Amino acid sequence: MSAPDPMKGIRGIMAGTMVLEAIVTGLGLFVLSRVDHLSGWPVTAVAVLAVLMVVSAGFFGRPWGVPFALVLQVLILVGFVLSVPLGVVGVLFGLVWVYLLWVRRDVARRIAAGTLPSQQQ
Repeated sequence: MSAPDPMKGIRGIMAGTMVLEAIVTGLGLFVLSRVDHLSGWPVTAVAVLAVLMVVSAGFFGRPWGVPFALVLQVLILVGFVLSVPLGVVGVLFGLVWVYLLWVRRDVARRIAAGTLPSQQQ
């Protein structure tokens, strides 16, 4: 039996976070259309962004998965141009992503040092 892969758990948390962000972004479509009275390309752009977020959740095992997710995060931060509530969602999830990247780096450091509990005999 092989040892558990701690990074697999981190990737799962990142994928789940991306799906949650996609759901919240999709719900932001109602804000854009009803509150901000936007239609056309802004609503389409946010809908495409939400779909890309769902799709990106399956790519965290790839080397380019995290950078792709960060590009999507920057795009949602640009949402301040369309709607302040959409930009606030981007800021809040941006803080979550900063924390997740910090945890990922800390786990990688502990793996390299051999100090994870799963590495102890």
